[in-house]
Amino acid sequence: MAKAVVLLSGGLDSATTLAVAQSKGYECHALSVDYGQRHGSELVAAEILARSLGVCVHRVIKMDLSPFGGSALTDTFASIPVEGINAGIPVTYVPARNTIMLSLALAWAEVLGSNDIFIGVNVVDYSGYPDCRPEYIAAFGQMANLATKVAIEGARLSIHAPLMYLSKAQIIQQGIRLGLDYSLTVSCYRADDAGRACGICDSCRIRRAGFESAQVPDATRYQS
Repeated sequence: MAKAVVLLSGGLDSATTLAVAQSKGYECHALSVDYGQRHGSELVAAEILARSLGVCVHRVIKMDLSPFGGSALTDTFASIPVEGINAGIPVTYVPARNTIMLSLALAWAEVLGSNDIFIGVNVVDYSGYPDCRPEYIAAFGQMANLATKVAIEGARLSIHAPLMYLSKAQIIQQGIRLGLDYSLTVSCYRADDAGRACGICDSCRIRRAGFESAQVPDATRYQS
């Protein structure tokens, strides 16, 4: 069975990506990154999801980005916006986050003898992050095939982004078909320690609209 490294944040998209990878027959190794995010309950959700979905191995790597600041998700003095999505790149963008996560996944994949990495980025229903675009994923894949021993020796490394062009509703529908329990996921930027969502941040609004559009009962646990 081919091995795959799947980036698992604990959110809706990464959980669906893991379910997709499993449905394709991969032996999945889940990787979560503790980057100093304020919504740390998503890491608890990732652990629960990894057990629930029966991954081969789940590892959490600590790579604290909070000393750099630059994001409302890592800087406790910055306010997480609740007024809606505005033009431009929002303050919840974490500089270099996906590059760091993919690099860690690449390192693990090479050690495992895996040629496949899965990430749940999306260019349709997202908040404008530059490292979620297909051009970025393609560029990282090209770099990976220039930078690793296994690629130089003839193996082809692939970065899979199976949700890239799906709406949030389509992502949810796919997850439901795969038997995914979305009540286990945490997407909220302002989730409390129990993983309950605020219901008003950008991530919550996109998620709630996705359930409504998919005509699927909202499995999210809210604070009130």
